[in-house]
Amino acid sequence: MSGRRVVITGLEVLAPGGVGTEAFWSLLSEGRTATRGITFFDPSPFRSRVAAEIDFDPDAHGLSPQESRRMDRAGQFAVVAARGALADSGLDLSGLPPHRTGVTVGTAVGATTGLDEEYRVVSDGGRLNLVDHTYAVPHLYNHFVPSSFAAEVAWAVGAEGANAVVSTGCTSGIDSIGYAVELIREGSADTMVAGATDAPISPITMACFDAIRATTPRHDEPERASRPFDGTRNGFVLGEGSAFFVLEELESARRRGARIYAEIAGYATRSNAYHMTGLRPDGAEMAEAIRVALDEAQLAPERIDYVNAHGSGTKQNDRHETAAFKKSLGSHAYATPVSSIKSMVGHSLGAIGAIEIAASTLAMTHHVVPPTANLHEPDPECDLDYVPLTAREHTTDAVLTVGSGFGGFQSAMVLARPERTAA
Repeated sequence: MSGRRVVITGLEVLAPGGVGTEAFWSLLSEGRTATRGITFFDPSPFRSRVAAEIDFDPDAHGLSPQESRRMDRAGQFAVVAARGALADSGLDLSGLPPHRTGVTVGTAVGATTGLDEEYRVVSDGGRLNLVDHTYAVPHLYNHFVPSSFAAEVAWAVGAEGANAVVSTGCTSGIDSIGYAVELIREGSADTMVAGATDAPISPITMACFDAIRATTPRHDEPERASRPFDGTRNGFVLGEGSAFFVLEELESARRRGARIYAEIAGYATRSNAYHMTGLRPDGAEMAEAIRVALDEAQLAPERIDYVNAHGSGTKQNDRHETAAFKKSLGSHAYATPVSSIKSMVGHSLGAIGAIEIAASTLAMTHHVVPPTANLHEPDPECDLDYVPLTAREHTTDAVLTVGSGFGGFQSAMVLARPERTAA
C-alpha cells in the first residue's frame, strides 16, 4: 500500500426524474419521487407494475446512431455518464499517459434489457422454439458479455490502463469504485473513471423479482410505492440509472487546481456466507464492513455526520441495516441522520451504489441531507433518525454509505473532506 489518498474530482448522474447531476440533486433535495407505473412494456401480467424509469434520449445526450445501435441501454447510460464526469472534472486525459488511466464499471445484470428485446425479435415474440439469429442486431454478442460496458467507457474516454467489470449484485457500484480506489492507492493507476450502470426494467427482471416477492405490489399509488423504514413497506421499486466519477490522487488533483468533491477515505466489503437472499437479523457482516471502513478512514464513529442507507424497503433489509448501524456506530447511531434515496429513485440494482455515492458527495457539497420519502408510519424496529419526508440542512463533513446485495454481499464506504483530522 502506497498511502496515496484518492479524491473525487468529477461526477455525473443519470437517474430517474432527470438526466444530469443538477436534476438529480434537485429531485433529492426537494424530496420528490420519480417512481411511476411502468411504461416500457405492458406490466399487467406482473405482480409488481411500478418502476423508476429514466426519460432518456440517446441522441439528445450526444450518442451517435452507431453507438446507440451498438450498445444496450445500460451501456448507453455508462458512456454518457462517464463522458459527463470527465467533463465535470476539467481533466484533459490527452495530456496524460493513457496506460495510467483506467476504467471500472459495476453492473448487476449487464445488458438484460437488450437481451430481452433481442430474444423477442429472434423468437418472433416467443412463437419460435428455434430462433432466427438473422433478425438480431449485429452486435448482439456485446449484449451477452458485461465486459463490453468497460470497453465502451474506455474507448469513450481514451483510457488504456486497468479495465474491469465488477459484478457483486446490488453492491456492484460501491465495489467498482472501491476497486478503482485500490488501484490508485497501490500505484497501478493515476486516474480512474469509475462508476456503475444498470437498466433492468424488463419483463424478465420483473418476473424474477415477482417470483421471490421482493418488489412491491403497490401499483395503485406508484409515487408512494417505495417506502423504506416505513411500517407499511412491502418490497422495493425497481429502477435504472448510472453514476460515474473521476478519481485522482489527492496531491495530483491539488497541483492542477481541481475542484475536490470529497476524499474516498475508507472502503470495505464482507460476505455473510449465509443465504442467497436472506439476511441475519443482527447485521454483523455489514457492521464489520463499516468498522473496517472507518478504521481505514481513521475516523471514530462519532465523526460520521450522515449515513446514506441501502434502505431498499424490504422488511428484512431495513431491520438488518438498523441493527448494523447500532452495532457499528454505538450510541452515535441515534444521533446521526440516516436516509434512503431509493424512496425517490428506486433500486437500480448494481448502479444504485454508485448513485448513492453521488448523493452522499452532493450532501457534503451542499450540507443538506436528502430525506426518506414516503416515511409516514415508522417501523418500531427501525427507530433511528431516518429524516422523513423533508430534506434537512446539516453540517456534513463525513458520510457513511452502505450497500447490501443478494448473495450476502455487504459493503461500506466513508467519504470525507480531505482536510479532516484523524479521529
